Order: sequence, then structure tokens, then C-alpha cells
Amino acid sequence: MQAITPELIRRFDVSGPRYTSYPTADRFVEAFGMDDYVRALEQRRQGPAALALARPLSIYVHLPFCESLCYYCACNKIITKHHERAAPYLALLRREVELHVQHMGRGAAVSQLHLGGGTPTFLSDEELAWLMDLLRSHFTFQDGGEYSIEVDPRTVTAERLESLRQLGFNRLSFGVQDFDPDVQKAVHRVQPAEQVFALVASARRIGFDSVNVDLIYGLPKQNPQSFARTLEQVCELRPDRIALYAYAHLPERFKPQRRIIMIDLPLPDAKVSMLASALKTFMQAGYVYIGMDHFALPEDALAIAKRQGRLHRNFQGYSTQPDCDLVGLGVSAIGKVGATYSQNVKTLDEYQYLIDQGRLPVARGLALSRDDILRRSVIMALMCQGEVLFESIELAHLIDFRQYFAAEMEQMREMQQQGLVSISDSSIQVTPLGWFFVRGVAMVFDKYLQADRTRARFSKII
Repeated sequence: MQAITPELIRRFDVSGPRYTSYPTADRFVEAFGMDDYVRALEQRRQGPAALALARPLSIYVHLPFCESLCYYCACNKIITKHHERAAPYLALLRREVELHVQHMGRGAAVSQLHLGGGTPTFLSDEELAWLMDLLRSHFTFQDGGEYSIEVDPRTVTAERLESLRQLGFNRLSFGVQDFDPDVQKAVHRVQPAEQVFALVASARRIGFDSVNVDLIYGLPKQNPQSFARTLEQVCELRPDRIALYAYAHLPERFKPQRRIIMIDLPLPDAKVSMLASALKTFMQAGYVYIGMDHFALPEDALAIAKRQGRLHRNFQGYSTQPDCDLVGLGVSAIGKVGATYSQNVKTLDEYQYLIDQGRLPVARGLALSRDDILRRSVIMALMCQGEVLFESIELAHLIDFRQYFAAEMEQMREMQQQGLVSISDSSIQVTPLGWFFVRGVAMVFDKYLQADRTRARFSKII
């Protein structure tokens, strides 16, 4: 495989969506509201009751509270040291769950759960136990599912990890970002490496199926040399999965980032060097490049799913679970039911007001068109399997692929000349080199993006 050099990254790395959905969330409209979402839930319920309940769901719960502010953060969060604020929020979540069950039926199967935030471990063990009991009393959790929680290492002990395992979580994601003390101080997130190493060792002893570590490159005070030390420490830690994200400095959109001193940010060439170094370091350490920002050890379920062509993608990123409806609970949570997407209101006041009115707190969303569904199939095939089989798309959507996508095929031929894809009479195959730039390949089939070419709101594609 051609080496991923800084020169290659500069050549192909442009701004583009992450394609956790298509169309992407920036295309959601306020014209889609609660009534539209209720119709989608009730349509899911229609037909044989056993079939409706057996189709597995994914559930995402947004827990927005954090004790302290991380300056790089672009998430929807509430900064507070008052842990008593969690109890009324959980009461609202209970009512939102009940509203869902009212429209979609009780006992639907669940094969994937993710608690994100914010800081889910802001909640006490008792509150997390209450939340899990709430979900289990309304849904049926399947054996062999993926049940994960995001963990701030500063908020847990080995004993708390033991409690999480007993509650049924089998996957953890630790927010590390960088091990360098100067970088940690610059982003207001100080957590000694020794603490993370001890927690990961405890997670392995306790028996979690998979441990993920999040890293960010492009943070203030980072440089290629300091980040190389962090990469070495991560390889020594050897988590099952690694998520490596580029920091996007958008202080006009995200107020916390205004606390970052611009002069402390690494220059573009340094960011490129850090990314190239990370790709090389992790693959030399035996990690499989899953796609985009994700790496996994060969024996991890995510790497196995990639080898077997079973990768899927949703709002939480790559998944081993089959493509399924996603119910989003809590402020700002995003869901996918049938041919619709929806997103909840973003403020706690709005959320409480709508729940108190007995309304699902949907702020915006989208009902997909036939073209949207077709293009989603193509984009997800590229992002997850690395290939598009013309006949499969033609049979599923009743089109002539080459005719329908004539303009896109012209761009594909250009990418073939650049070594990113291989085109045959029956398919488009992403090459090993192209896999590192797969977002750019998928962007060719994004009708909305091709129409406006306004990409400043997106991060770089790798």
C-alpha cells in the first residue's frame, strides 16, 4: 500500500461531512416536528406485533452535565457542580421514554445502547442504576448487544467501573485527548496518564468486552514531538479501539473555544504531520484502520466486522450492529426511525416545557425523499464496505446506476486516476489508499454538498 505521507494528506484532505447520516444533520428543517416523528413511530409499530417488537433498536441517551469545562468541547453540555440537578432531568427522561412507548409499543428489542454527553458518569451509581432499570422496564435488551458509556477518567474509580459492568455495560470509552500536561492545562482537562492506565487495567480485569480511547490532534500547545509521545503512551496502553479526531477551532460557534489562545494552536503543517505520524504509529503497532478516525485491534469486534463486510454506521460512528432504527433521548439527541431523522430541542428549559406539555421534544428533522434513500445506500456502502455493487443498488432502487449517476461516475473516473477507487463493469471499489480518504469518495454522491459547495462548517475529511 502506498505510504500515507503528509504530501498525500495535503493533496486529498478537504472539508467534508462525517456521514453518520445522509442527508447530514445540517440539512434538518424545523418544518419536520413532533407530529411527523409520531407518525414514524406509529408506522414502525404497524404490521404484525411480534415483528415490530423484534426489530432491534439502537438507543442513545444524552446526559448533558459536566463538572468542569473543556475548552475544546463542541458538545451540548451544562457545566455545574450541583449533582442534584441530575434527578429532575432523569424524571424528564422517564416521561420521554413513556411517550415513546405510548406511540411505538412496549418491549421493543434493543441491540445497542450508548450513553453520551456531557459526562454520563456525572450521575451517581444509584442514578445510573435507576436509568438502566427505566430502560429495561420499557425495552428488551438482547444478549450479545453493544452497551457502551462515555467515561471521564476524572469521575470514576475501579469500584465505579465494577458498578458499570454490573449494570450491563460491556464497552467503555475514555476521553483522553492528549497525555501531555501542558496540553491538558491549555484545554482545562488535567488527568494524569497514570490514572488512565490504572482505569484501563481495571476495566480489563473486570471483563469489559472493549475499551476505547478518544484522542484529539490540533489542540493548543501540541506539536509533532509532544504528540508522538502521547501516541507511544497510547500504544503502551493498548486499548481495543482508538478514535482520533481533528480539532476544529470554531470559536464563533462554540463559546468555550474562545478561551483557547490562538497563538497556542499548531500550524496546519504541524497538524498534518501529527496525523501522518498517528496513522503510521497505530498501524505499525498492529491496529486495523477501520475508516475515518477509527482504529481497532485485529481481534476486536469492530475489526472483525470490517473483515467480514458487516460494518454499519450511525450517529455514534461505526458499529458492528445491523442497521436499525435509533431512538434519541434527552436534550439535543438525534434519532432515526424509518425514512426520517429527528433531533430534540437543545436547551433544558425547552425540553422541560415540551415534556410538561406531554409532547415529544422534537425541534427539527427530515423526511427522506426517494433520492435521499438511494444516495444514502450508496454513501453507506462506500463508508462501511468500501464498495458499491451496481446490481444491488439497481435492484433495490429500480434505477440504471450509470445513467442515474452519470455526473458522479465522471468524478469517480478522476478518482480512479488518482488511485482512490477502482471501477469495473459491476462495481466501484475503494482502494487501500482510498480507504484513508473515503469521506472524499462518498462526498461525490452527496447531492446537497455538490449543489452548494459550502464546506467551511465541516471538519477535514481525515
